[in-house]
Formats: sequence, C-alpha cells, structure tokens
Amino acid sequence: MKNYVLLYFNKGVREDVSPEDFKSEWGNWFGSLGDKIVDAGNPFNDGGKAISKAGTMDVKDMPSTGYSIVKANSMDEALALAQGCPVINEPEGAVCVYETLPM
Repeated sequence: MKNYVLLYFNKGVREDVSPEDFKSEWGNWFGSLGDKIVDAGNPFNDGGKAISKAGTMDVKDMPSTGYSIVKANSMDEALALAQGCPVINEPEGAVCVYETLPM
C-alpha cells in the first residue's frame, strides 16, 4: 500500500451545521476509514503564507484548511476514500489527493 496526503481546501462554512454536528461528521468519516488512516492530521489556522523567489504572499484564493494521510492501493482508491470527506459538503470545499514518494 502507498500513502496519500489529503489536503483540504475550504473558503466558507455551512451556516446550517452546528459546530457539534460538524465535529460529528468528521468523526464519523474518520471512523469509516478505519485502518486506512495513517495520520488523521490537523486543521490549519487562517492566514497561511506562501513563499517564492518573488517573496512572501498571503494564501487566499484556495486556502488549505488541513490535512490527513491515508493508505490505499491506488490513486483511485485514495480518491474514493476522500469522496466521503465532510469538507466536500462545504460551499467551496475540495480535497486534493497526492501520492507520497519514498525518500
């Protein structure tokens, strides 16, 4: 099996979901992943920065909001796991999936 990073993006929050329900959605999803979870990860604080040769800039067009690492046999399987992520239900939510490479 390979490891895949799930990188969460979200610009807004559903106003019809309480913080308790939001936590419950995430807990249920993580529970459904079972032993596929390598690292449940953490959410990110607002105000991320990017750095390049041109300097430092704010990250605002598609801010990362957190990450997790899962194990899967293929990119297709990792995408299927990510499909149940609660962030996808957000107005502008998305999950980017990257296969990690051994170093």
